[in-house]
Amino acid sequence: MKVILFGATGMVGQGVLRECLIDPGVESVLAVGRSPTGQRHAKLREIVHDDFFDFSATESQLVGYDACFFCLGVSSVGMDEERYRHLTYDITMAAATTLAKLNPGMVFVYVTGRGTDSTEQGRLMWARVKGKTENDLLKLPFKAAYMFRPAGIQPLHGVRSKTPWVQAIYLVTAPLLSLLARTSPQYMTTTEQVGRAMIKVAREGHPKPVLESEDINSI
Repeated sequence: MKVILFGATGMVGQGVLRECLIDPGVESVLAVGRSPTGQRHAKLREIVHDDFFDFSATESQLVGYDACFFCLGVSSVGMDEERYRHLTYDITMAAATTLAKLNPGMVFVYVTGRGTDSTEQGRLMWARVKGKTENDLLKLPFKAAYMFRPAGIQPLHGVRSKTPWVQAIYLVTAPLLSLLARTSPQYMTTTEQVGRAMIKVAREGHPKPVLESEDINSI
């Protein structure tokens, strides 16, 4: 399986990249991002791309892939709806529509979050935007598309948040997060489990297009 990964420098993306690189069934990984990952591996190739609203200049390098793991995301804190939609919906759909055109046999896996609003009518702005993104991704002509909605995510194996204060919280609460991951799978998963689940769903499929934390943990 050949994989394209968006967001490989973020916390979730770091974990997904690790699982792809150690999985013998993943032949190669193309990481697409605004900055390099800083990693070196025989399976890994990278494209540093500045304009995430237009992939026309890189289309020739995006052909021939079996799966896309889309782990890009921004916090909605301090943003109005128009800005958040631009950085969430518009970027995701620009990449996804390009890949659907180039790789119609591709499986697309998108990381959203627990509480995403599929009706697009709810009170929470971020949940409406994420809901519309999910809904429109599911309409694209991929082989299949899956929406991953993790709640809490514990970083493992050296994976770190790029936000220093968030990373500090993860370090302090690591024992509690480990306990929750074992005892409350509906509320907590790990970067390792998310990565493994993405690979398995892309390879084998899943009966549900939208997967909550407990679904991710059961795979």
